[in-house]
Amino acid sequence: MVSLTDAAVLKLSELTKEETNPEVGLRVYVYSGGCSGFRYGMMLEDAPTPEDKILDVSGIKVYVDGKSVDLLSGSQIDYVDTLMGAGFTVNNPNAVSACGCGSSFRTADDTGSPKGCSH
Repeated sequence: MVSLTDAAVLKLSELTKEETNPEVGLRVYVYSGGCSGFRYGMMLEDAPTPEDKILDVSGIKVYVDGKSVDLLSGSQIDYVDTLMGAGFTVNNPNAVSACGCGSSFRTADDTGSPKGCSH
């Protein structure tokens, strides 16, 4: 399904270390938009929804909604910190095309709804 690099696990552990809610996890999702058709989204979520696929990756809960599961299958989430900036990235083997900034993609089977890129 979705995996996390050691760097992503470390950063997420830092972000959630003060959290007292044991259900807090990383929500990863896909929505229509961007110049290639789909965009990635991530946020910390208090609890999963009934429709979520729930993963436990090195002690980090990851929540993926049913509509995003196939689009994210086999993806790896990394955390990078460079001179140009820091943040989470998605390496998605299903993406056959992506925009230059990497925040938008399309698959061979689904083009989503391309819109202008805001980056």
